[in-house]
Amino acid sequence: MWTVVYIAPNALVAEQLKDKLSKEGLLVTLRVVGSVSLEEAKAVEVLVPETEAEEASEIINE
Repeated sequence: MWTVVYIAPNALVAEQLKDKLSKEGLLVTLRVVGSVSLEEAKAVEVLVPETEAEEASEIINE
């Protein structure tokens, strides 16, 4: 099951976090909130598998 670990204010921030988490070996996916495309997104959820959520949160908060 995927878990939201961060809600980014736009696609750029979401992509940066995705890259950072992926480089640490985590599986990451993005989900647009309230919009049809990533480019137009006002908010983007950053999700990881539930088992990696704690590690992802620690990496984000560094």
